[in-house]
Amino acid sequence: MEEDKPLASLSLTHVHYNPEDHLSFLSAWLALVPQALCVVYVTLVWATREVEVGLMFAGQLGCEALNFALKRIIKEERPKQMFGKGYGMPSSHAQFVSFFAVYMGLFLLSRHSPNLANDSLIFRIVASLGIALGSTAVAVSRIYLTYHTTRQVLAGCAVGVVFALAWFSFTGFLRSYGWVEWGLDHSVARLFRLRDLVVSEDLAEAGWQRWETKRKTRRSANGGRSSSKED
Repeated sequence: MEEDKPLASLSLTHVHYNPEDHLSFLSAWLALVPQALCVVYVTLVWATREVEVGLMFAGQLGCEALNFALKRIIKEERPKQMFGKGYGMPSSHAQFVSFFAVYMGLFLLSRHSPNLANDSLIFRIVASLGIALGSTAVAVSRIYLTYHTTRQVLAGCAVGVVFALAWFSFTGFLRSYGWVEWGLDHSVARLFRLRDLVVSEDLAEAGWQRWETKRKTRRSANGGRSSSKED
């Protein structure tokens, strides 16, 4: 009897596409971007313990919760030619990537100010535009794969942008009034070694400088021992 039971499909990664259409194949991969970004979020939160990354991830999850609620309030069906389940208004993919692009762009252009001689505003602008372009591709792919109508995707983008602006303002309020600093002084935050360096420091560059200093110290120590042996 167990063998007769039909199997279910995990719709989280199950994407319909036309295997003979290269753009459809690319769109299927673009559909996995939100899942990939969630993996990146969790990895960065665990590896860096940066409070800014945690705040952005919290906002991203809040945006997803809002999408979940809106779909069940509006109850608009997906396009008829789509075989998937669930409501389509607004597009969760479009809302997800819109939030990510807007919040990241605002962070790079107005909050992130690393004290580096080679820091370039142009580079941060280009990075923001690149993220926005990639997010647009993800949103358009939902229309191309007929998972959503153009109206559903545009609605998702609008909600994502508005929520990103609101959440960025809220996190700015927390910083301005010292709530972030207060939270970092809490015993729980100290237990998990939470920190707030990414706003004023390039983490890759800081890590590289510490690594270079450690290497130079080790080489100097090895050289000193070699000299003493020769004497």
